[in-house]
Amino acid sequence: MKYFLFVVSVIFMSSFKPKVAEEKKLAPNVVIVFTDDQGYQDLSCFGSPNIDTPHLDKIAADGLRLTNFYAAQAVCSASRAALLTGCYPNRIGIEGALFPQNKIGINPMETTLAEMLQERGYKTGIFGKWHLGHLSKFLPNNHGFDEFMGIPYSNDMWPVDYEGNQVDKNHPKAKRYPQLPFFKNFDVVKEIRTLGDQAQLTTELTDAAVDFIERNKDTPFFLYVPHPMPHTPIAVSDKFKGKSDQGRYGDVIMEIDWSVGQIMNKLKEHQLDKNTIFIFTSDNGPWLNFGNHAGSASPLREGKGTAWEGGQREPCVVSYPNGFEGGRVIDTPMMTIDLLPTIAEITGAKLPELKIDGKSVWDIWTGKSNKSPHDAYFFYYKSNELHGVRYNDWKLYFPHTYRSLNGREGGKYGYPVNYDMNETDEIELYDLKKDISESKNVANQHPKIVLEIKFLANEIRKKLGDKLLNIEGTENRPVGSVEQ
Repeated sequence: MKYFLFVVSVIFMSSFKPKVAEEKKLAPNVVIVFTDDQGYQDLSCFGSPNIDTPHLDKIAADGLRLTNFYAAQAVCSASRAALLTGCYPNRIGIEGALFPQNKIGINPMETTLAEMLQERGYKTGIFGKWHLGHLSKFLPNNHGFDEFMGIPYSNDMWPVDYEGNQVDKNHPKAKRYPQLPFFKNFDVVKEIRTLGDQAQLTTELTDAAVDFIERNKDTPFFLYVPHPMPHTPIAVSDKFKGKSDQGRYGDVIMEIDWSVGQIMNKLKEHQLDKNTIFIFTSDNGPWLNFGNHAGSASPLREGKGTAWEGGQREPCVVSYPNGFEGGRVIDTPMMTIDLLPTIAEITGAKLPELKIDGKSVWDIWTGKSNKSPHDAYFFYYKSNELHGVRYNDWKLYFPHTYRSLNGREGGKYGYPVNYDMNETDEIELYDLKKDISESKNVANQHPKIVLEIKFLANEIRKKLGDKLLNIEGTENRPVGSVEQ
């Protein structure tokens, strides 16, 4: 009898071990491609009339096209902080865009998406723009990434004029900015000094991303590709120069689409595409005052640097053939803060110990639900000012100042024009289902909705504050600093 039990035990254990190995092998890879300053309309599948994006269109057709997907704030550093931590950026002390002279960055106590997946045995790599602190303490390798290659902040933070020429030492830009460094892990391996150098960024970062997949094809990996483009100054390699009907900006988007195609081809080559969660979106809307060197948020209102729909609603496509049925358009609102908890649910990763704001939208992706897990989304800007709230199909704005061209054209060929500063002096409410362009204020017709949203706004103000009303939040955490 003992011999029989021993044999059964051996058989059971021998059958159990391969199953564990198989489960580890089947852990889904995660790829996020995150562009910079791309408009809602800047993909064919989101309505662009003159930019061809076949690779992203195919992903949208075979996967999910999310038509109400938001960046968490309409500016670079804050938006990236939200994506990687699942928090509203003002919760973790990140606001605006960090500059080379800043000595702050993402706090080491925050858990990034990379750290979360690294704990699950994932290899992690970032190839592109970081913008969460350029000092060593804040660089990606100290926040969960095994590999980093790219630039530490925006590509316009360099001592170069709008013509692409290096300025002399007395020029204001020379006093403000050093040469734009290009990192490999902690080391600066070269400087980006010319538009010709910028033109190679998309290709160089794509090649590095593809190589990362090749080297890590036998283990789960998280690949993060935050392209510096199409943030100005825009530049494109010779292989896409003149290819678009929308000039250089269209060429740049076509090259980013090519980059996505290269990544997808490498995944397919190793039969990884079906078991990869692929997400494409942007950090905020178009920088409209750059005119023909900026994208389009049509039919949305305004662009980058505002809480209006054009500033934060972004094109987003998602693919995960092993996880959900594709070929669907989803209108349920979602935000970048939801990506971390969604990926945690899919991969079985442990959520951060500190409180986050995002919630899993996995049930929406799989079609089990069409209801948002949030009561509302909150649109902060500037230094912790609550400008707006998305509540079901409604969007409410509190009185605030914002920048606008007020119908004027933007600049030409890399030169911006100045914005006007507008001020809203009353509550504004829009029914986004009927009025996506936010053209008709219906606050007076829906006082009950206004009261419901005000209640939710007051609740978030208690937690995260609101400088417009001089309210201090009780849950804000400090930004990282070199003194810590």
